[in-house]
Amino acid sequence: MESQCAGTETEGTTSASTSTSAATAAIPEAESLPPLTPEQFKVYNRLAELMDYFHDHFRETWTTLYTACTTGRRPASMTLKQFLDAGVRLTQYLETHHTIEETHMYPLLARKMPTFRAAAAAHGAGSKKKKSQQDCELLRQHQAIHVGMEDFEAYLRACRSREVEFELSVLKEKMDSWGDVLMKHLDQEVEELGAENMRKFWTLEEMRAFPF
Repeated sequence: MESQCAGTETEGTTSASTSTSAATAAIPEAESLPPLTPEQFKVYNRLAELMDYFHDHFRETWTTLYTACTTGRRPASMTLKQFLDAGVRLTQYLETHHTIEETHMYPLLARKMPTFRAAAAAHGAGSKKKKSQQDCELLRQHQAIHVGMEDFEAYLRACRSREVEFELSVLKEKMDSWGDVLMKHLDQEVEELGAENMRKFWTLEEMRAFPF
């Protein structure tokens, strides 16, 4: 698992340790746990499969755009407007996806999983460190993605309104600035939600009770 932020547990419907060290000590190693039955695996892996479903759509659109950049040709079936629209929609979908995660999913998962803790939960409102330094890796990835994504979207919109002339080489530069962190994030988030990791923190009943 990637490095995790330290922090205190937030109060919620599920019980958690009162300190990061205690929580970490209580996490069993995967090797010490009994094998999951197919039905148990399905329950524990549900969020990973759900997340990967959305991520596959992001990957598909990204690949369409980036392949055009590297080959120097748009897909024959797409007009320039359709191509630009696809890029803008990608940014809108990612923005909505991340907002939902940070508002609803991450806070709930963070009750037991340090990987999903935000700065306020991890260090308290009085911390003097910058928020970007406190947030856990998945949230720092969100921040890095959005920096590159905003420049990418601004260029597409400017091309769509004919303020600037569209060039695939320029679009490639815009995509290269955040492509690596995006792909890492899409993979890592699913890995964190995978059955073998989730079983370390949650019971089957808790997994079934998740509201998403």
